[in-house]
Amino acid sequence: MVSMARKNLFHDKIRFIITLIGVTFSVVLIFAQVGVYLGFMRNASMIIDKSGVDIWITSRDTPNFEWARSFPERKINTVRGTEGVEFAEKLIFAWGMMKLKDGGTEQIEIIGYNPNSGIGAPWKMKKGNIKDVKGGMYIIVDESAEKRLGRLEIGYEREIMDKRVKVIGIAEGVRSITTAPFVFASFETARELASYIGRDNITYILAKVKPGYKHEEVVQKLSQRIPELSVYTGHDFSFRTRKYWTIETGMGMGFLITALLGFAIGMVIVGQTIYTSTIEHLREYGTLKAMGARNSFIYRIIFEQALINAFLGYIVGLIALKFLIKGYEKTGLDMVVTPLLAVFVLVITVMMCIFASFISIRKATKIDPVMVFRA
Repeated sequence: MVSMARKNLFHDKIRFIITLIGVTFSVVLIFAQVGVYLGFMRNASMIIDKSGVDIWITSRDTPNFEWARSFPERKINTVRGTEGVEFAEKLIFAWGMMKLKDGGTEQIEIIGYNPNSGIGAPWKMKKGNIKDVKGGMYIIVDESAEKRLGRLEIGYEREIMDKRVKVIGIAEGVRSITTAPFVFASFETARELASYIGRDNITYILAKVKPGYKHEEVVQKLSQRIPELSVYTGHDFSFRTRKYWTIETGMGMGFLITALLGFAIGMVIVGQTIYTSTIEHLREYGTLKAMGARNSFIYRIIFEQALINAFLGYIVGLIALKFLIKGYEKTGLDMVVTPLLAVFVLVITVMMCIFASFISIRKATKIDPVMVFRA
């Protein structure tokens, strides 16, 4: 059985190579679409996930992190006085414009945090320290911002909203899902840069729950005390943000359709190859049936061909994926490939090749053994 399956598959090397290319293309396309989607979603909720707090409080029905509206700063006193809250920090998120070296402008996302606590600050610094933003119009930018803002090094000065600021730190791994790079500053500096928010307003309150209290219970208490605001656990607000970008913007559907297209292309190519191979070897299958071979024996031959296509295509796809990831990194896009995703794509690839074999199985098992003895 093994030798016959391999013989049928490798008999026409050109056709086998075309099949292998088809499966590899499908594997890479599925990896790319799902991996880039996961990268987008990670970036969409990265600030929330890396904040280190348990509860996020914001304006009513805020759909995601970037669309928050301002509310009175005094609400933080109510939060701090709620049973179960260990501490609460205020955070400002705002949109702004940075003047580029060539005289142009670029939109940015401004995050103002408390340098003493570091809540809401960059979690990984390449140069500088998150506390260095204190005492002046200082900012921290991520290294990925260079693609849109030009070269930025410590000591460089730029204008944000017509106000002069100095770069005192370079972060890494802080990428936005939008095209606007993140710029971090102290709370006071961010408020001055984003004056449209108002001197007595903020956009977020971040709270930590005391040990022994359940997050959901504290969320419920806060929701009762400040019903005009929305209170979420960090997990819920992260999910809400990802859900918005996935469903409301149609981004998730776009990635899903392209991944399904890759699956369909692979199935058609594998199915065509195995079917052609089956037609060419109908007499051999007829001979096996005339000798008493059961249909299950023929199933195994055809399924083995499908599995060989699946595993070889998957392995070549993984090799090609390494180069693709490096290419995406140069464009500023993240492709997240987790062990779970690798297993998922392997299962999908095997299913794709198995499903593609059913037409061939139907044809082979309906052979009349008498055909072997016909001239």
